[in-house]
Amino acid sequence: MRHAILVVTLPFLLAPHVAACGSAPAPLVAHMDPLQITPQPAVLTENHFKRDVMGELGEPELREILAAPVFLEDKARIGILPVQTGYAVDRDVPVVGVPGALAQQLTDSGHFEVVSEVTTDWPTGGSVAGLRELAARYRAEYLLLYRHRFVDRSWSNAWALSWLTVVGGFVTPSRTIEIAGVVEATLFDVKTGTLLFTTFERAHQRGDENIWQNDRKRRDIKTRLLTRATQGLGEKVLDQVRRLVAARPREPAREVGSAGSP
Repeated sequence: MRHAILVVTLPFLLAPHVAACGSAPAPLVAHMDPLQITPQPAVLTENHFKRDVMGELGEPELREILAAPVFLEDKARIGILPVQTGYAVDRDVPVVGVPGALAQQLTDSGHFEVVSEVTTDWPTGGSVAGLRELAARYRAEYLLLYRHRFVDRSWSNAWALSWLTVVGGFVTPSRTIEIAGVVEATLFDVKTGTLLFTTFERAHQRGDENIWQNDRKRRDIKTRLLTRATQGLGEKVLDQVRRLVAARPREPAREVGSAGSP
């Protein structure tokens, strides 16, 4: 009797387990979303910095200047002009020989029809308009603007201990003098008001001296540094000028049998 009851009830007891097995979830699989490829950004062609102030130079003028070719005109005239800070005309007599040396180097190069040092005694303004007026008086298409600057410092070195002997302090090199200088040349295109290049030549010297006539020694050191820097500056200027000459637009070849040909 018990066996019969077990046989009858067994299917009902196993039914929930069979149903549970039949509804088991699918195997766990990690899915990755497809890569979202964004379009390539467009080339930047506009100025989005609207707050930038450019003075009187507008956007069309800026683009025109930057797109124009840069070269040295053939058979041009150039003046060598000493200037001060801010490129104002230096009214002092140019006692240093750098402008003259630059003028000679440019003359020897043969790239200019006329090379001249420019006197600053003529009444002109102190702005760029004054530079252009001076150039017009010399009928020069270009000005090579020259200026230099020196800084120096001095301090007591180990020889200063010789002052303990009193007499030794007067003859030993107890002061170290250091002088650094830079000379600059900028080629100014008078017609367009643009600067074609700027080049620098730096010089430095440090030495130990006694306490006598240090002002004169500083002047002598600066003179030697200027002489030393002049050659290097001239070579850099000539190298830039040669590049501008090589960049001249080529003239179109004349056709055979064209008008005016023999």
